[in-house]
Amino acid sequence: MRRRKKKQHVSVLMVTSEAFPIVKSGGLADAVSALSRELDGMGHDVRILMPRYYAVRREPLYRYPSPFTLRVGQDLYVSALYEGRLEGSSVVTYFIDHEDLYGRDGIYGNDGGSFADNLKRFSLLSHAALELGRFIGWEPQVIHAHDWPAALTPYLARRQEKRAGKRPASVLTIHNIGHQGAFAVGQLPETGLSWSELNNSGLLHHDSLNMMRSGIVHADVITAVSRRYAEEIQTPRYGFSLDEVLSTRSDSIYGIMNGVDYAVWNPEKDPYNDIKYTTETVALKSRIKEQLQQELGLPVDDEVPLIGMVSRLVDQKGFEELLSPGFGSLPDILTDLDCQVAVLGSGEPRYEHYLRTLAARYVNLSVVIGFDERLAHLIEGAADFFLMPSRYEPCGLNQLYSLRYGTLPIVTRTGGFVDSVEPISPRGGTGFFVDDLSPISIYETVKDAITLYRNEPARIDSMRRAAMKVRFSWAESAAHYLVAYEEARNRRSTGSYESEV
Repeated sequence: MRRRKKKQHVSVLMVTSEAFPIVKSGGLADAVSALSRELDGMGHDVRILMPRYYAVRREPLYRYPSPFTLRVGQDLYVSALYEGRLEGSSVVTYFIDHEDLYGRDGIYGNDGGSFADNLKRFSLLSHAALELGRFIGWEPQVIHAHDWPAALTPYLARRQEKRAGKRPASVLTIHNIGHQGAFAVGQLPETGLSWSELNNSGLLHHDSLNMMRSGIVHADVITAVSRRYAEEIQTPRYGFSLDEVLSTRSDSIYGIMNGVDYAVWNPEKDPYNDIKYTTETVALKSRIKEQLQQELGLPVDDEVPLIGMVSRLVDQKGFEELLSPGFGSLPDILTDLDCQVAVLGSGEPRYEHYLRTLAARYVNLSVVIGFDERLAHLIEGAADFFLMPSRYEPCGLNQLYSLRYGTLPIVTRTGGFVDSVEPISPRGGTGFFVDDLSPISIYETVKDAITLYRNEPARIDSMRRAAMKVRFSWAESAAHYLVAYEEARNRRSTGSYESEV
């Protein structure tokens, strides 16, 4: 990737299905907002386009007086456009308001399912991204599409160029390739594309429409949220059947690690924890541990190692392996290793139910189903170790938070974990790696960490201090994205992929 020769301000439209604190279902929302704020602080003109769901109140927003009318194929959508500011910044945020498509609770679905009209909902979002400039009198130099809900945007930009002779450069960020936006081929008219466009659009994949594939084929530049993940998704094991098409774009794929908002995740100034600490006073973690133990009904004991988990309770996060029958699963950890475990999260009902059952059986396990921002901070501050046995992890955020809090991560050797956690070695280290994702391997790695905790406390203390000094700043990530934008603009101007359209 080329380095910037001089500072140039760039105008960018972020196209996304979610942004924090507006609406959030996962790390995508955090990344979009944090990157936008950082670029805005650097003087770039960054704006966000997203749907207005029920959770977004209209009252504080400015409504454009004219209807935002969009033709998507044969359908005419008469919407409203609202404008606001992203909290804590001057980032302009636009909300497309179409009651039938977005006026409901939930982003992608509810009660564990997906909305049947998601293809129509997010195709409209992509079409809106290309029409927004005409409507408001502002043309972005780069359209930055995030994950499958915005992945039709790069193709629509290419199509616009063929019709109008110009287009913005396009960047697609893959936050999680496990979610691709796959739909029946017969739903193609809902995208606004004609049947003659099916092949050129890049949508067709294994007899289905695949939004992510279209974005991969047509984006000028593709980014993934860590260097290791950018490599992994080009392999059959982690590519979720898109590895071959990704490999054809390998020279356009870059891994850019997500950053951390250290104004929020900082043990020295944590807004949710009464007890603050630094690398020099990290021993104060024991007082936070006592507070958490009391709050969660765990036996109050500073000597027992505490393992934290804040996670979605789904297969991707390793809960099938952690909770599976056979030696090495969570009951064996609780029985054999003289430790405590605190779990906060929600997800698949079967995992929620089993964890509740285990918590009723084991006094050294506490489970809170749901999400609580304050409790998440309390667990990070209190825990000695943070367990993340993910099957794959594009970037991961909690291991980054854990490092800052001196809470040593226990992670699998995948994705962003590899790029952020230094494995324990005679020279030091900041965490522990589960090399083979299986119940016994998780058990043995947790056992190794606890053994070190009990037998070599000075070494644990040294690892904590080293971990707390590690930084993954959004300023560094934003600088890499600026290079990606420059590369995308250059590829657009040279027509590098014209043969693919």
